[in-house]
Amino acid sequence: MTTITCFKAYDIRGELLSQLNENVAYRIGKAFASYLQAKTVVVGADVRHTSKPLKLALSAGLIDGGAFVTDIGLAGTEEIYFATKFLGVDGGIEVTASHNPINYNGMKLVKAESVPISGDSGLNAIKALAETYDDDEVIARLEALSSDGLVEDEAFIRGVSTVSEQKLLETKQYERKSCVNDYLMHLSTYVDFAKFTPLKLVVNAGNGAAGHVIDALELLFEKQNVPVEFIKVHHKADGDFPNGIPNPLLPDARADTADVVKAHNADMGIAWDGDFDRCFLFDADGEFIEGYYIVGLLAQAFLHKEKGASIIYDPRVYWNTEDIVKSAGGKPIKSKTGHAFIKERMRKEDAIYGGEMSAHHYFRDFAYCDSGMIPWLLIAEMLCITKKPLSSMVKERILAFPSSGEINFKVKDAGLTIKKIVEEYQDDAVVIDKTDGVGLEFDNWRFNLRKSNTEPVIRLNVESKNDLALMQQKTAELEALIKSE
Repeated sequence: MTTITCFKAYDIRGELLSQLNENVAYRIGKAFASYLQAKTVVVGADVRHTSKPLKLALSAGLIDGGAFVTDIGLAGTEEIYFATKFLGVDGGIEVTASHNPINYNGMKLVKAESVPISGDSGLNAIKALAETYDDDEVIARLEALSSDGLVEDEAFIRGVSTVSEQKLLETKQYERKSCVNDYLMHLSTYVDFAKFTPLKLVVNAGNGAAGHVIDALELLFEKQNVPVEFIKVHHKADGDFPNGIPNPLLPDARADTADVVKAHNADMGIAWDGDFDRCFLFDADGEFIEGYYIVGLLAQAFLHKEKGASIIYDPRVYWNTEDIVKSAGGKPIKSKTGHAFIKERMRKEDAIYGGEMSAHHYFRDFAYCDSGMIPWLLIAEMLCITKKPLSSMVKERILAFPSSGEINFKVKDAGLTIKKIVEEYQDDAVVIDKTDGVGLEFDNWRFNLRKSNTEPVIRLNVESKNDLALMQQKTAELEALIKSE
């Protein structure tokens, strides 16, 4: 039996060749179709050189598992979420490594209606089934679908495919199809273009998959006379990532966007990760806006559109979100961190919006899935309606609820360290929350500690009520205690 090591808790991620190759991709496809008894599956891929070869091998496996495959080509993860629901298919798979190093790739899998597949909802069963297929039979099948035999490792890394797309088409179980126009029409339902006033936006695709959507939106804006000017940075899709792996969550990856915002006196900057399921915003001064405060802004935007709606948020930092939601007459609901948990809770509550401080934003009308395009469209609309710059929208909230941002610590024993910190503070706490990790709440400050599922790391978040000095003091205090363990 072949052991497959690239399956994680919520998706598939692995080092190329040693953990993930065309053989493994074929197995995953066949197991996915067989386990779900899927008759129709949509697939797409990001810009990495190995993404197309993996997608074609995956498609071959899906076909042999009994599915008809619709390939939407170069696509971000959210385009797969959209296409899965829009086309009414039985499942969808995006081949992507998002912001992982260049020698990695992976896959994100969903069922019908874009319901996520995680370890406890089928991912482990798909892995087990994929490991049972005879290796000689897999190799023979891939060779039969190739034009020139199996490719060498170096050729695969460069983007050469074993599986011939033409031979897939000849099976009559594979088609190529674009959903971009339908996807754009859906995006346009979240805002009113008639309310847009002239805007200058810096857009940084990071040489990832977002560029083609921005180009298509630009054409749509021109046709509808929406006065938005795009200033494009690192726009061309390039699997070599000449400007580094796109991950604006890292401070070192922000300057390229910030500098162009300032140089062009833009109203806002937007940067995406590789598969653009997350977007990161910069104000007109080029200042990066923490995702936590964007959650509050989007909650406010949706509650303006739908009074009394439910809003889901993660438990790392939430005082600002709760304050906004309650003030706007909404229903704030706390959920465990992570896309599978957020999406499940959103479906249960029929929540209109859910947000995480990590820049994942989820939308009821987007199959309860996360999108990196919807958030900036909504914020752009807010800029036009309020006539306020983004900086002023968030400045007041940052002062009201200053936050440390997430700080990671490597420790010998994560569980023991968290236990000792909790024991140190619990007698004075007015609330002890265990939604995710442990959160301790006091009269005017609080903190949350969570441990990583994959490494000996704990993650700290601290916030206060209208007291920056207190937040900084308590953050330093907790850092010293954690480092002393």
